[in-house]
Amino acid sequence: MKHLLSTQDLSREDAIRILDTSEQMAATQDREIRKLPTLRGKTVVNLFFEDSTRTRISFEAAAKRLSADVINFGAKGSSVSKGESLKDTALTLQAMGADAVVIRHWASGAAERLATSGWMYGSVLNAGDGTHQHPTQALLDAFTMRKHLVDSPTGSDLAGLTVALVGDVLHSRVARSNIALLKTLGATVVVVSPPTLLPVGISQWGVKISHGLDAALDEHQIDAVMMLRVQRERMTGGGAQFFPSPEEYTRMFGLDGDRMRRLPDHGIVMHPGPMNRGLEITAEAADSARSVIVEQVSNGVAVRMAALYLLLAGEEGVQ
Repeated sequence: MKHLLSTQDLSREDAIRILDTSEQMAATQDREIRKLPTLRGKTVVNLFFEDSTRTRISFEAAAKRLSADVINFGAKGSSVSKGESLKDTALTLQAMGADAVVIRHWASGAAERLATSGWMYGSVLNAGDGTHQHPTQALLDAFTMRKHLVDSPTGSDLAGLTVALVGDVLHSRVARSNIALLKTLGATVVVVSPPTLLPVGISQWGVKISHGLDAALDEHQIDAVMMLRVQRERMTGGGAQFFPSPEEYTRMFGLDGDRMRRLPDHGIVMHPGPMNRGLEITAEAADSARSVIVEQVSNGVAVRMAALYLLLAGEEGVQ
């Protein structure tokens, strides 16, 4: 595997290999000395054209725990903000000897463009491109589900599980990445959203669709419910044309304590963050014993360690 651009590119075997490697990486983080020498001498560049404290720090921690050198390259205040093209930036990074570039970009397809352009020879990891893909987020979500919902997680997929993705699917690269990966791993996916926040053609994606959270809870035994952030920054007018009011959205699609208690006893509550507390999720649900939201963040470091290891340490058999 040369790059990690999209969950649609991953076979079941590739996905399970990453998840199993993540298990091994997570185990090393319980030791007194958590740093591994695996990527000593390698250089990883975090190239972020969009703000994202959580993802950038997670990738930085992952690379440093594998002993790689890390360069953080933010678009704001750099030559990028003065009009430098993605090509010129890539050539600069190549000249610096970057072995891997972790890129977050506002434009869908930017990561693939960087990987296939020939501008640089290192590996490219997509940390989110527009509304397109965010593969490591989907992988850390699957890792979290497997840990809580599968009896013997190592070597296992998610067959037999039902996962609900609730909210703003239209603008969510997390939703797109999760849908593709969950289907590859054998899970049933229920999308819960107002029609105005569903992508065109979603009926062809092989998911079940519900237009209310209560209806979804009535119709399905949901093992994991993932609340998606309402991305008002991607909506002109702050969302007014997508739903009547925040109160109405919460009434139909918000996860509160009562709805959470309708999940089966083993059901878990997830959110990719950052949360709009009081809009898509209440404090009671977000902070409950069922919530694995904080754990998702810690699992992200192990998953990103696994991705960097498999890309840069040259393990054979991963195509």
